[in-house]
Amino acid sequence: MSKLDDTDHRLIALLRQDARMAVATLAAKLGVSRGTVSNRLRKLEDDQVIVGYRVQLRPDAEPDQVRAWMGVLVEGNQTREVIAHLLGEPGVAALHDTNGRWDLLAELRADSVTAVSEVLERVRLIKGIRTTETSLLLKSYR
Repeated sequence: MSKLDDTDHRLIALLRQDARMAVATLAAKLGVSRGTVSNRLRKLEDDQVIVGYRVQLRPDAEPDQVRAWMGVLVEGNQTREVIAHLLGEPGVAALHDTNGRWDLLAELRADSVTAVSEVLERVRLIKGIRTTETSLLLKSYR
């Protein structure tokens, strides 16, 4: 992977704001040609700096969906195994490695509180998890 320059960083920042922004618009905002933007995008994708594009919904766009955050403390040296199990859990929307109180932080999503409970029951069965703490997400501001 090559080193990113200022134009690459500015391009990525624009894509973070709107991943569907047209190449011509990106070029105009960056003050470069469309070909330059296309080439840089292709290189960033080939180098796996950009690994995908996704749809991001407003927090209130799915009002019936229950979201929660789960802190996970892993026993001993079993982090890789726990991560593999959690990534296979359909209720885990995102998984993050952290450096604070918890070894891992998981974002849970489910259609009901009952479904969240079912996710928690499955997670409790994962070998290598010492303890968890889960908080339901009540409101998002951004």
